[in-house]
Amino acid sequence: MKILLQLLILWLPWGLRRPLLEKWCACTFAPGSKVGYSLLLCRSVNLGPDASIGHLNFLKNLTRVSLGEASSIGNLNWITGFPQIDSPHFASEPDRVPELILGRHSAITNRHLIDCTNRVKIGDFSTFAGFRSQILTHTIDIIAGRQSSRPVEVGDYCFIGTDCVLLGGSALPSYSVLAAKSLLNKTFTQTHRLYGGVPSRELSELPADARYFTRQRGFVD
Repeated sequence: MKILLQLLILWLPWGLRRPLLEKWCACTFAPGSKVGYSLLLCRSVNLGPDASIGHLNFLKNLTRVSLGEASSIGNLNWITGFPQIDSPHFASEPDRVPELILGRHSAITNRHLIDCTNRVKIGDFSTFAGFRSQILTHTIDIIAGRQSSRPVEVGDYCFIGTDCVLLGGSALPSYSVLAAKSLLNKTFTQTHRLYGGVPSRELSELPADARYFTRQRGFVD
């Protein structure tokens, strides 16, 4: 029913589509927020002030999507999860929450694939940049012979380069850069570092006074 409704109203101007999404699709939109021509097939969607979701995005089976103030999702992103339903899949993980949380002034750019079977959290002023990067929160536990999932977390003021892969259970600490074409498969803790490689490792320190790490708005000139 929700997908049919959204398809019917998809091409309406935002001023008409907004109240319908709020009334029938459990969406809340703060002043200045906006959604382009995208499908939001999630249990709840909450956009903070001046947050935005662009065109031709597909969001499905997430319990919650939350965008902080002035954060954004660009165009042509595929963001899905495995819903919280009575199923043999992930039955051993009762606390699993399929959700996407973006902090203030953070951004997911264009043409990325994000699996939110478990929580994906991107902190304030962070950029999931470039094209064709992936976040995969679920996998097969070969030993136990079942599907499993773990969250992925990106800290504040992070930059993720193009064509990266972030696996379940990995974390990028605040004030860090993940180099292009890297595989993040574990939790790092040292801030102000450049990480990269397959699998990723610490490559170098980064200056604490770098302008990217001290900016007061997400948009980069």
